[in-house]
Amino acid sequence: MLALAVGAFIAGGTAVAQDVEDSQATVIPPVMVEEKALDQARARISPSLGATTYTLDSEKIDTQSQGEFAPFDQTFYRFPGVAQDELDKRLHVRGEEADLQYRINGLLIPNGLSGFGQELSTTYLDSVSLITGTLPAQYGNRTAGVVDMQTKSGQDLSEGTVSVYGGSYQRAQPTIEYAGTSGQWSGYGMFSYLHDGLGMANPNSSYRPTHDNTDQFKGFLNLSYLIDGSSRLTLIVSAAHDAFQLPTTPGQTPQYQYGTITAFNSATVNENQSEQAYYEILGYQKNFGTIDLQVTQSTRYSSVAFQPDTVADVLFNGIASRTEHQLVSNDFQIDLSDRVNDQHTVRSGVSVSLQRANVDTTDTVLPATWDAGGGQWAATPNGLPFNVVDNYAKTGQLYGVYLQDEWRVTPKLTLNYGIRADLWSAYVTESQISPRVNAVYKPIETTTLHAGYGRYFTPPPLEFIEAVDLVKFNNTTNGVDPSLQGSSPVRSERYHAFDVGILQDVTPHLHVGLDAYYKIKTNVLDEGQFGPAMIFSPNNAAKGLVRGVELTVSYEKGGFSAYGNVARSQAMAEGLTSGQWQFSPAEVAYMQTHWYHLDHDQNWTASAGVAYQWGRDKVYADALYGSGLYGGFCNQYELPVYATLNVGATREFKLGNGQRIKLRFDITNLTDTRYEIRNGDGIGVFAPQYLPRLGVYGGVSSSF
Repeated sequence: MLALAVGAFIAGGTAVAQDVEDSQATVIPPVMVEEKALDQARARISPSLGATTYTLDSEKIDTQSQGEFAPFDQTFYRFPGVAQDELDKRLHVRGEEADLQYRINGLLIPNGLSGFGQELSTTYLDSVSLITGTLPAQYGNRTAGVVDMQTKSGQDLSEGTVSVYGGSYQRAQPTIEYAGTSGQWSGYGMFSYLHDGLGMANPNSSYRPTHDNTDQFKGFLNLSYLIDGSSRLTLIVSAAHDAFQLPTTPGQTPQYQYGTITAFNSATVNENQSEQAYYEILGYQKNFGTIDLQVTQSTRYSSVAFQPDTVADVLFNGIASRTEHQLVSNDFQIDLSDRVNDQHTVRSGVSVSLQRANVDTTDTVLPATWDAGGGQWAATPNGLPFNVVDNYAKTGQLYGVYLQDEWRVTPKLTLNYGIRADLWSAYVTESQISPRVNAVYKPIETTTLHAGYGRYFTPPPLEFIEAVDLVKFNNTTNGVDPSLQGSSPVRSERYHAFDVGILQDVTPHLHVGLDAYYKIKTNVLDEGQFGPAMIFSPNNAAKGLVRGVELTVSYEKGGFSAYGNVARSQAMAEGLTSGQWQFSPAEVAYMQTHWYHLDHDQNWTASAGVAYQWGRDKVYADALYGSGLYGGFCNQYELPVYATLNVGATREFKLGNGQRIKLRFDITNLTDTRYEIRNGDGIGVFAPQYLPRLGVYGGVSSSF
């Protein structure tokens, strides 16, 4: 890509810029100028005014461990207040259970199933932002934060790239990208394949887990058609297909009997999981002078299918579940922004989401009788395994409407206030009217203060709600304690959130931010893994409290850059009100009368990084720290602290024909830290998980 001088100017509809490195003039076509203007108009439709925004641009992504080849979750851990978790690769921001919405190029990605795979790819990102705090009224449904991704595009690139990256754990990752423009069209496409011997978290501290291979295919396409200077169509298509082996734990002892089989080598258990995710987003954008309009239609299909080792699962767990969860989401959204005058910009919108979940499950179980003294279903001696079919389907509907005003009270003070109404209908019908208000005050040029309040409404994920008929599992080894079979339906979470913060430019190169938040909740949503399948089940607590503070520091000067984030958070709940059948009576009794830590709660998190570039050479290092997640009976104790260090370097070569070749070398977990991030107990935790050990990787990319 060309490095454009700051002094680029627009003259006669054509932008002219000076390439600093090559000292040659570059002409930017009028089509590209109009595309950029529409990008700015799209940003005006959905601003993050008053919220807290952290951004990783392409340079910061390139100077993290593994750069653009890093898994998306590893990229995301560089943001403040994100708790690392190997359980499901979902992202926990500010003490929340994966309550994030994802937007790509300003367009909302529909809800979908999440398993262990990551359909998002760091490779196609130009930048990624985390927007937290008090979100404006246009943001509903998933409200812990907004993951705002800007992808590479044909507007900025006009070339192809072939890359190969790999190393430890049999990792091999070839990738091909291409971007360019043709007339009114611009586009970017990517296809990648990944083979890795570390697909899921290792359940023991060994360097290489057994039976843990993964093969993953990802495709992504971003097309834009400029209808005229004030309108365009955008089409985004994404596809991901992942296959996982579930790692084994040697030395386990069978607890049950399968016919005449009583022994099994647990190191040879053959469980597998496949995951698919496909979506398309079609957006129409139009500018009418002071009015900006965006209409979006999107469809997404996702599925998670677990294939058990029937004999082994029955022997070790008393149940083997062959299950597939599918979710189809169809969304429609209209957003409008009107710059009424210099003081007021009014925004409004309406959204409709229709979701259909299908669950097909066949459980192989053993006959059992209720042991009141032991409080469990005891397998009948010499009982033969049999199947129980448990299929169901459900449709969910979510409607939202909002209205808000951005009021520039003075040149230094801006208020953004609005109201949102949501209605959710699935197993129950619920609704809420949610006011939001933010104030941003800039007393001097180098200081920005903000404060806000918001009311939020978060429906439970339809694809995870268990509609299981508990009674049909009576007299089996999958039976539920009879006292817990009257569990209430899972309901939407509701909460009040308060947020205050300051951003200080200490010098032109040194920036410091401090942000604090406090959330008061009812119907607290939490999810856990209650069986070997990497599929989660939700529950509610009557009330909850989430609070924390985040400190961020960044410095950039010349070729040197550094950042550091430290966050303190606490997420607790009390009074289990749904999903009780997933727990033991002792756990339910304790959770009803005691405050307990949520399974994703981590008191302290920190991340830091440093990079230096001279010419075409670059070296970098980054580190992650956590005080430990919670485990034990009802999450009563905190696991030990951990810290991992990564280092790397890149070198770029420019050939005479304009072709570029880039080499990358990375070492992850440089000190080979052995850390058990989950110990196999605690709320909704099925098995131990260890962080990956030392890894050595290298790659080469070539433009064409």
